[in-house]
Amino acid sequence: MKVILQKDISNLGDAGDIKEVSDGYARNFLFPKRMALRADEGRTKTALHQKKMAEIKKGKRKKTMQDLSSSIEGKEFEIKVKIGENDKLYGSVTPMDVATALKKQGVDIDKRKIELGEVIKALGEYNVKIKLAEGVNTQIKIKVVKEQ
Repeated sequence: MKVILQKDISNLGDAGDIKEVSDGYARNFLFPKRMALRADEGRTKTALHQKKMAEIKKGKRKKTMQDLSSSIEGKEFEIKVKIGENDKLYGSVTPMDVATALKKQGVDIDKRKIELGEVIKALGEYNVKIKLAEGVNTQIKIKVVKEQ
């Protein structure tokens, strides 16, 4: 029986895929748990159209992220922090701090996409990796300086 998967199922496929499964598996497991629908002509066309639209949207997003990546690649951003004795930071620099510094320069990036690699607890320059989209990564320099 042909079914259209509604959810990602390990060892079977991703949501939107059209798969051939045994009748018992479909009736007794997939349909009751609403993990799949019977693949008739109308649903098949709809599923294929939705998958094509998702691929187009993903391609546009990747192109946008590549443009953003090339515009910030290798740039240096400054983060001002309060320090105590012996030039030690109060706390550490977090991905949120990096995202805030980028936003001040007009670059809006989600903090979950920023990978520091190491905990930043001292003044200096650090390389920070940013994962913008699937397969689109960039690296920037963060300069941690004393707040006046």
